[in-house]
Amino acid sequence: MAALGGRAGAALLRRGPLPGLGAEPRRYRYKEKWAATAPRIPPTRLALHHFDINYSLQLKERWPSVRAGLLCEQKYGALLNNFSLPDHVTQELELLNATDFIAEATKKVRSVAAAEEAGRGQSSAGRMVMQAETMTQAEMSPPLCASMSSNIKCYTFPRGDITRFRPARPNTLGILDYYLMDAASLLPVLALNVQPDDFVLDLCAAPGGKTLALLQTGACGHLAANDISISRTKRLHQILHSYVPKEIREIVNVTSCDGRDWERLEGGTFHKVLVDVPCTTDRHSVMEDDNNIFHKRRTKERQMLPMLQLQLLMAGILATRPGAEVVYSTCSLSPLQNEHVIERAIEIAETQFNIAVRVEDLSHFRTLFQDTFSFFPDCRLGELVLPHLTANFGPMYFCKLCRM
Repeated sequence: MAALGGRAGAALLRRGPLPGLGAEPRRYRYKEKWAATAPRIPPTRLALHHFDINYSLQLKERWPSVRAGLLCEQKYGALLNNFSLPDHVTQELELLNATDFIAEATKKVRSVAAAEEAGRGQSSAGRMVMQAETMTQAEMSPPLCASMSSNIKCYTFPRGDITRFRPARPNTLGILDYYLMDAASLLPVLALNVQPDDFVLDLCAAPGGKTLALLQTGACGHLAANDISISRTKRLHQILHSYVPKEIREIVNVTSCDGRDWERLEGGTFHKVLVDVPCTTDRHSVMEDDNNIFHKRRTKERQMLPMLQLQLLMAGILATRPGAEVVYSTCSLSPLQNEHVIERAIEIAETQFNIAVRVEDLSHFRTLFQDTFSFFPDCRLGELVLPHLTANFGPMYFCKLCRM
C-alpha cells in the first residue's frame, strides 16, 4: 500500500483512525451506565446521614440512644389470637417471663381507683395529702379506663430482655395462635377505642397487623380494610385467612383502591377510621437497602410523602360521620410527617370543608405504658414512641382526632 502523504494524509490523520484498524473504545459510555445503575452510597447510609442531621436537632441529647436502637434488632410482641387461643399458649408465654402489657396497664387503672376510694375514707387532712400525691393519676382515671375497653392481649418481654418468641403455630383448624409484631403498633388501635358495632375503616391496611388487632377487639360491626397496593393486599388476605375464622371474615371488606379517593366512595360513613400512612419507615430505611425510600431513584417520592400523608388523612376525616374519631399514625420520627400533617389537616378541614376537628389528649398513654415503651415527652400533638436499647419498639407516632 502506498504511503499516504500530502494534504490527503494529513486530513485523514485529523479525522482519527480508520474503522476496523484499532479505534479506541468509547469508555465513557460504560462509566455512564455504571454510574446510573450502581450508586456509590447505599440508601441505608443516605438515610442515616439524613437522620443524623435532622433528628439530632429534634431529639437533641436523646438522639444517640435512639440512633443505637434503630441500628439494633427490633423487639417484638406476641398479639394473641382470640379466635384460636388454647390455654397452654398464655401459660407457655408466662413461663418465659413474658407479660401482657395491656393487662398490666389495666391493673394500674384499678390501683389508681383503689387509691382514690381509700382517700375518700380518710380525714380531711389526710385527703389533702392524698390529693396532692395522686392528683395527676386521679385526673387521668376517666381516659385511662376508656382506653382499656378492648379485648386485645399482647405479650412482651421485660425491658432489657431480648428473648425471641417462637414462630406461631396453627391449631387443629389451621388458625395460628399469635401474630408477631412491633408492640408499639398496637397503640394506634388502642387509641381508636372501637366500641360495639362500630363501622371501622383501616385506610392503609396492608400488611395487616393493625387490621388483625382491630378484629381482636370483637367490637367491629363492619371493617373496611383498604390498601392501594395489590401485592400488599394479597398479603392482607393471607393474614386474615391464617388468623381469622371464615364467619368473622364476613364482616371484613378488603379493597385495593387509592385511599385518597375514599371520600368519593363511602364518605360520611364510619364511626372510627385508622389512617396508618406510608412514611419513611425509619427503622427499615437504616437497616435494609431493598425497597428503601432513600434510594436516589425515589427522591421525589420521598419528598412528596407529607403531601400524600395529608391527602390520606383528609380522606379519612371526610370518611367519618359527625362525632366520629380518626387516629393518624406513622413509623417515623419526622415532625414533617407527624405533627405538621396533623396541623395542616385541621386547617384544611375547617377552611375548605367547614369541619371542626379536635385533637384528643393521649398523654395518659405515657402513664399507662411507661414500663413497656420509651415515649418522647416533648411531642406537641399526639404521642411518639422512641426506639431504645432496653425497649426497642418503634418508632411509632399516633394522634387522635375527633370530628366535631
